Amino acid sequence: MKVLLDTNIVLDLMLKREPFCNSAKEIFSLIENRDIVGYLSASTITTIHYLVSKSFDKAKAEEIIDDLLLLFEITDINKPVLIDAVKNSGVDFEDSVIYTSAKFCDIDIIITRDKRGFKNSTILTLQPKEFLASRCQ
Repeated sequence: MKVLLDTNIVLDLMLKREPFCNSAKEIFSLIENRDIVGYLSASTITTIHYLVSKSFDKAKAEEIIDDLLLLFEITDINKPVLIDAVKNSGVDFEDSVIYTSAKFCDIDIIITRDKRGFKNSTILTLQPKEFLASRCQ
């Protein structure tokens, strides 16, 4: 199963945002254990680097990016993805780019806390707790 994490899920774990970090940690564990294949959008990587370098420093940002690149596959953001994202832009262009890159990579599920940003998604979109609960069924 190919699962793409929205940027907010990665930030929940990295910034230890309560009450969301435990669910994010469980999802990361599933990816680490290779129970699921984890994907991030290329735009998530640049956003994480920017935010971490502002909160900590460049060295810490690069260390975190290295760790993410070892753990996750990355969806492409290229001209066809951006053209499609512009055509189908929903509430938020960034979410549209993430969704479109996921669509181009045949992702099975997008995990996000902002389902509103993916309301027109043809890819199953779940909140972290919904995803974890579905794994128990």
